[in-house]
Amino acid sequence: MNGLKLPPLVASILLTLSFSVSADFFSDHKGEIENNVPRLGYGVAVTDFDQDGLFDFVVTGFGYENLVLAHRAGVLTDINDHPSVANPASMAIGVVACDVDTDGVEELYFLNTDRYSGRKEFTDNLVDLNDGMLDLFTLPKNKENLNLTAGRSVACVDRNGSGKFGIYVANYGGPVRYYESNNRKIRDIAPALNLDRVTGGRSVVAGHIVSDQVDIFASNERGPNFLYVNNAGEFKDKAVELNVSDTLQHGRGVALTDLNYDGRLGIVAGNWNGYHRIYVPVAESFADVSPVNFRQPSRIRTVISADFDNDGFDEIFLNNIGEKNRLFRVRGGYIFEELTLTSALEPDGLGTGAAVADVDGDGILELLISHGEDKAQPISLYKAKVSKSARFLRIIPKNRSGAPARGATVTLRTNLRTHAKTIDAGSGYLCQMEPVAHFGIRAGEKVHDVVIRWTDGSTQVVQINEVNVHHTVHQS
Repeated sequence: MNGLKLPPLVASILLTLSFSVSADFFSDHKGEIENNVPRLGYGVAVTDFDQDGLFDFVVTGFGYENLVLAHRAGVLTDINDHPSVANPASMAIGVVACDVDTDGVEELYFLNTDRYSGRKEFTDNLVDLNDGMLDLFTLPKNKENLNLTAGRSVACVDRNGSGKFGIYVANYGGPVRYYESNNRKIRDIAPALNLDRVTGGRSVVAGHIVSDQVDIFASNERGPNFLYVNNAGEFKDKAVELNVSDTLQHGRGVALTDLNYDGRLGIVAGNWNGYHRIYVPVAESFADVSPVNFRQPSRIRTVISADFDNDGFDEIFLNNIGEKNRLFRVRGGYIFEELTLTSALEPDGLGTGAAVADVDGDGILELLISHGEDKAQPISLYKAKVSKSARFLRIIPKNRSGAPARGATVTLRTNLRTHAKTIDAGSGYLCQMEPVAHFGIRAGEKVHDVVIRWTDGSTQVVQINEVNVHHTVHQS
């Protein structure tokens, strides 16, 4: 632990294992996906594609059409009819949504990869959902800034706290790119920000990791991870200093989550056939508190942290490719309780990406898993078996442009916990979750308020008078 002192309980927990709890956790809902034929897919993002107030899953296709799955009359159906979004020839693997032009509507960024590493044939796509589904990279003035390097994940970063998002592109065997748009002109400013490093980029997240602004954690393969701390819109890598470089491992999925219900975000990082990490903030650094069973090597792809069953305790879902998936409940006090999976176990599933969202508006999260790589497989859809007495609270922060405030932090304050959640800007592996802080409410819990830390570092307190509701909060 590099000399770091952990709370007294942690030492014993690290030597033991999270105990297991029986009873199947999820129910299978893949029959609710219309025309769910086998396909090769990768990343999944969540946005309100058609601006109807409900979230939709955007599922990439690798030689197949990209899908936009919306909830209609009890089924998930593809509502996209735009060639610039479907684009089956471009080999999409990574996808995110965010507002790059401050018009209040998110754009879609598709990272296309037809090569494992180095130079590729197909460039990426940046589709403006509020401008006729125009792919901004097709404009002549943007030809000089095409991404022609193989890549993996992307994340949205509001580095100046202005509501204008840039896009961090984790390339593989070529320099990282960081795109910003101004009047439809796209520029790669990674060199100016000293972000243009060459590595085996795999995953990236952005949020309030260290500073009060939006920081960036990039999980890499064949080299150290990066942790870029934001200082007035500029970045400095402090991964080594903060104990998260993990140089000898090969990064895959990553998520930001509050691992001790103390109002501070930690990092869950999966490593390919290597030791998985649970980094928690301790003093001025991070420490890995992963118990033995959690950290055991696997063919990990996506990592998701969410409260699936609305019991007020988050779960961590580990999606593996070609071997069993796993699920852990975060009890607090650095206790991680393994839960039994049957429906979502998928021992033969070739999971390549996954995301969560409440797409039907019932207050329960759907888990969608995309498959592919070695063999075409249908998409999976699961929901937790939720108690009838379970309660929830959903906070949807919107910035001054009216767009989802991805990278902001929402902290729930009750008589039982102080619980921080990030508004996802890109995570998992190749993926992005819904832009919502979704909280289950514990038995006997009294909700006081939520505190929103916006991407500019300012805070806003919102009193909560009822639960089982969806609160949209606009930045003051």
